[in-house]
Order: sequence, then structure tokens, then C-alpha cells
Amino acid sequence: MAIAHSAGMTSTLTFDPELLRRYDRPGPRYTSYPTAPQFTPAFTDADLREHIGRSNARGHALSIYAHMPFCASPCFYCACNRVITRDTARAEHYLECLLREAAETGAFIDERREVLQLHLGGGTPNFFRPAQIGRLLETLARRLRLSERPERDFSIELDPRAVPPREIAELAALGFNRASLGVQDFDPQVQLAVNRIQSVEETLGVIEACRANGFRSVNVDLIYGLPMQTLAGFERTLATIIGARPDRLAVYGYAHLPDLFKPQRQLDTTFLPHPELRIRLLAMAIERLSAAGYRYIGMDHFALPQDDLARAREAGGLQRNFMGYTTHADCDLVGFGVSAISHIGASFSQNQRDLAGWHAALEAGRMPLWRGLVLDADDLLRADVIQQVMCQGEIDVRATEARHAIEFQTYFASAASALRTLEADGLVALGPAVIRATARGQLLLRLIAMCFDRYLAAPPAAASVPRYSRVV
Repeated sequence: MAIAHSAGMTSTLTFDPELLRRYDRPGPRYTSYPTAPQFTPAFTDADLREHIGRSNARGHALSIYAHMPFCASPCFYCACNRVITRDTARAEHYLECLLREAAETGAFIDERREVLQLHLGGGTPNFFRPAQIGRLLETLARRLRLSERPERDFSIELDPRAVPPREIAELAALGFNRASLGVQDFDPQVQLAVNRIQSVEETLGVIEACRANGFRSVNVDLIYGLPMQTLAGFERTLATIIGARPDRLAVYGYAHLPDLFKPQRQLDTTFLPHPELRIRLLAMAIERLSAAGYRYIGMDHFALPQDDLARAREAGGLQRNFMGYTTHADCDLVGFGVSAISHIGASFSQNQRDLAGWHAALEAGRMPLWRGLVLDADDLLRADVIQQVMCQGEIDVRATEARHAIEFQTYFASAASALRTLEADGLVALGPAVIRATARGQLLLRLIAMCFDRYLAAPPAAASVPRYSRVV
């Protein structure tokens, strides 16, 4: 299968089932480099403050992420850090702590820096009422400069089962202009198997309400590889979603890692699709979305040509971070809330993953840090290269040499063998000035990026559980 695209990195996207089967192995998703398993508790409050100070001196714009962890019911496929409860009083207590963290950490950030991106993720952010979310924005606005530019991105993840249209109007009045909706699959048997019953009508109603209230973009998440999925059922889901014409779609492959994510232990693995069916589900999604005019952004993301994500892809302004693909590549990311991750200058930092530890740190007047990492020159170089692969599908060798004062082939001599193997299979074209993923390699960008990941060379501990999902 070869699917045409407009001018960009490559003119076509080729689907080769045999190659996908052969290369379907575990690997990082590269929402960061180094990846989160490399973070260490040795990273301290003082380290974070130091990197915020250095970042202030550069004056870059900011992207803010706030983690809202509560869900009213568990979805068994979920790999997010969430807390299952129907007690809305817990949301109020969490919000008070979140406001404290935002105020105290915000005190170290130069108030002149503009917040161009804001994202509320979860969990289920709409577990919190718009009035509560408004209080969070007010706290941020007292310390930071929330952008009022038309191109700002203020986004929120919504569960269509629990958000009435009037609340979407209230969120729009607060300044939100993007929404992301979880769907996964509309097939009733799949929904029953994963414990997420969600009707077509309520989902399409939320999409319509977002548009009616001026949201600039709506994203829909789908998952292939779930229990009980069939080609016919997933095709109906795709047809329904394409008919609704969301601006963006993320079509994720289900990653079954029950040792890491306890909710997945509730799934009956005998009903998981076999590898051949997974590949056919992916092929169908790519074919249907491409025929409907969606552009392949990278990994599992698609967007309509006029969407900001597609435009950023063409203009070289795409960024991949813990929120997936985003625009505004020059922003520092500041995370608030339990388990939230920040990427500030040459550092990563992550908050405590459990509510008790996060609360305790804030009550004691400390930053609620769990772990982090200060990037050295090698990390920064490899992060640059991997970001180019994941966001542009190619590496500008000469520009990379100039930025980092290296001779590319010498520095990355250890990657040559793996790259030549990929080249022999037609996944990558190796040139002296550009290394480019071919049409055949666009669906395997993670494999190309893995060639430059020095941490993958370290053998895992004998008793360690699998860290990464499979690449297909």
C-alpha cells in the first residue's frame, strides 16, 4: 500500500506488512530523550530552581501541563496515572494543593514569560467543574502571562460521557480553544471488554458543541489492538469518526504491559487481536484516513492539512514531548500535579507519582519532586537528532554538525551498523548531508531513532519488567 502525501519529508507513505511484522519489537515512544527510566532521585529542588533560572535568562515562551488524575470509572486498557473515585470532594482538595504548587513554583519563573500553550490532561480533567478549572487559570494568571494571542493553544482532554454542552461553553469562556476526546472504539463488544461504554451520540454531541463554541481544533483518540476488535467493527468506528471530521486523530496501538499498569490485568488476553490482525487494523486506519484527506504527522498522529499540527510539520516547527506531537517547538514545558513532567532547559523533572507523596511534599513546603535528570552534551546532541527523526522524518547532518561542533559520521560510528541494516531493508536513505526515513520507513520512525539512543545499549536488570511498548 502506498499513500500519497503533499510535499514535505517524503512523497508517499508505504505500508509493508512483512516488514512491520519483522520489525515489531519493543522500543521507546521518544516523548523525551533520555526517556523517563533514566531519571534519577538525585535530581533536587535546587537543581530545578537552577534550571528555571537559566531558562528565565533565555526568556523562551512556556508550555504548561497540569495533571488532573481522577476518573469516575476505570478503563482497563489505561496506562495513565489516574485515581478512580466518585467523591468530588477529593477534586477540591487536590485543586487546593495544585493551586499551591502552581503559585510556589510559579514564583521562580520570570513573570514576563508568555504562556503560549496550556494543557489539562488526566485522568479526566472534566471531573473538575469549569469553576474549579477557572480558579487554576486565575492562579496561573496572577503569576504568569497567559497569552491572549489568537495562535495560543489552550487545550483540555474531555471524557464525552461526563461533559454537558453547557460546560463546554464555560470552558470556551475560560479561554480553551482545543479539545481532545477519548473514543478508542465504538464497537459495543470492545467497549464492554475494556469497561468503557460510550455512545456515538454523546461523542458527536461533544464535537459539535466544541465547534459551536469556537474551539479551533478537536482531536479524537482511537486505539487498535483492543480485545474483541474486528476489521468490520473498527471500520465502522473509522467511518463514524471520519464523518465527524475532527481536525486531528491519534490512532494508538494498544500496549499490553500489565506488570506496569495494573488495570490491564482486568482484560481477558484470549480476546486480544493476534499480530496479523493488529497490522491489518493499522493498515485500514491509515488507508481510510489518508483517503479522507488526513496527513500523516508521525508515529500515530494524523491531521487535516489546514490544522496547525500539519502546518507545523511542514514548517519544521513540530515538537514531540510528553503530550505527544505539539506545536511551538521552542517552549519550555512546566508540569504541575501528581506525576507531571517538566522539561526546562537542559533538565527533566517529574513529580511524585502517588497522591500521598505529592500531598506530603506540598504540605511540608517542598517542591513535590520524585526524580529528574540534568542533560549532558551527549544527551542534548542525541535528543536533537531523535527529535528530528520523530518530528521531521529526517536528520539534517550538516546543521547538526554546526550546532554541536561534531563530525557526524565519526561521533555516531556506533550507529552505522544498525542504520545500514535499516537501509538494506529500504527503511532509511543514508546520505552525507541528510539521513531520511523513506516512504517505507515512515511507520517505523522509532526504530530509526533507537539507532541513536545510547541508553538502549545498557542491558536491563535480570528481574526488570518490560519498559516499552511494541513499535507496531
